[in-house]
Amino acid sequence: MEKCIFCNIAKKEIPSHQVYEDGKFLAFLDINPRNPGHTLVIPKKHYRWVWDVEDIGDYYNVIKKVANALKKAFNIELVVSLVLGEEVPHAHVWLVPRFKDDGHGSSIDLSNIKKIPEDEMKEIAEKIRRFL
Repeated sequence: MEKCIFCNIAKKEIPSHQVYEDGKFLAFLDINPRNPGHTLVIPKKHYRWVWDVEDIGDYYNVIKKVANALKKAFNIELVVSLVLGEEVPHAHVWLVPRFKDDGHGSSIDLSNIKKIPEDEMKEIAEKIRRFL
């Protein structure tokens, strides 16, 4: 899809804080994070919905790998996964680390977007990559 922001990120036409990449999938930090380390995992090929992904088992193995890296990188037990799909019309899974007193309460408040400086985003991406 020509105007799909995630397709453009996968083609490296738009920069991202990438944490994982293989031949089929890409994981990068969300530019509007709900917490530090909020990562999006996408198939590089355009699919509208997660359940349309042909290699969904491979896709979820990557999601698992990235979620476990987040747990290790931040020394936490809980990483919330969300499949929404309305904000960008490209299959993606959100992985949001949960921290004590992170301002979200008992569930993720989608309107609670954290402002994280660019240099800190680079450090966070590197920290996650070390565990992949």
